[in-house]
Amino acid sequence: MSSKKLFKDSTVLITGGTGSFGRMTAKQLLTEYQCKKVIIFSRDEWKQWEMKSSDPIYNHPSIRYFLGDVRDLQRLTRAFSEVDYVIHTAALKQVPAAEYNPTEFVKTNVLGAMNVIEAAINCGVRQVIALSTDKACYPVNLYGATKLCSDKLFVNGNVYVGNRGFPIFSVVRYGNVIGSRGSIIPYWLSSVREGAKYLTVTDERMTRFWITIEEAVDFVLGCFSMSRGGEIFVPKIPGMKIMDLAKAIAPDLPIKISGIREGEKLHEMMISQEDARIGREYENHYIIIPEAYSQDSKKLKEYLKNRAGKELPDGFSYQSDTNPNQLTQSDLKKYLRKYL
Repeated sequence: MSSKKLFKDSTVLITGGTGSFGRMTAKQLLTEYQCKKVIIFSRDEWKQWEMKSSDPIYNHPSIRYFLGDVRDLQRLTRAFSEVDYVIHTAALKQVPAAEYNPTEFVKTNVLGAMNVIEAAINCGVRQVIALSTDKACYPVNLYGATKLCSDKLFVNGNVYVGNRGFPIFSVVRYGNVIGSRGSIIPYWLSSVREGAKYLTVTDERMTRFWITIEEAVDFVLGCFSMSRGGEIFVPKIPGMKIMDLAKAIAPDLPIKISGIREGEKLHEMMISQEDARIGREYENHYIIIPEAYSQDSKKLKEYLKNRAGKELPDGFSYQSDTNPNQLTQSDLKKYLRKYL
């Protein structure tokens, strides 16, 4: 079944729904997917009011705003009543903040994930997709570690649904989203507009994965129709050098190297060599198969029925620096036109 048929006349709840991804997803669901209701679940009443006031679509008769925190299981259970699909985007995300506030990140990113799973099972939600990050693969910082824990929880959440067979839990993992709130592009653009004399780069060797908000939303919504439970979906997206991005934004400004921040990587990874052993490649994406299926050939064959894909070669890893699809400065300028 296509995602458009899947979502038609259904109720979709987005945790952390006032963020960049949540806003774009809500708009898509209301304008293109004919959803019966879209619920924005978040803890900040100001951001909800701001979202509702920013565009007439966010004051649509079919949209609802629900105040609550993923740390609060009772509130989640109330919010998930009569919900068909959940997109879990709520998270604390800033890498340096995680290093200094570890317990807060654990409460939201790990315990919050547990609560979402528990509430979805208790309320009979059909399907849940949780958003992850490239930092969850071989994590070197606390944020990445909490998201790795979250990924494991959602992958294995399928074990607890019993003979009923739902909710179906899956994960989508991708890299930097162009223009998302708190990311480097809005920060650099703001600096340029305020007359900055230089751009600050932590390390000139740094590379990152790259995806637009529109591509991210389309991929996540498409994964609902592909999911059978327990997969980690990874889109095929380009990589880019941070120096090329800086030059695309401000070609005439000098670069000041500040040094890598605590918990930061030079290069990001979305599929490790260990993941690749249980991975499959498709035209536009990869999936990492749950370990439970990889150990049983009969279960694996059934799990991959009509989507066998290609096994990944020994030693394969999907990294931002070795990704063969790399954006040039010219490519980056095209992506940035609506921001410049």
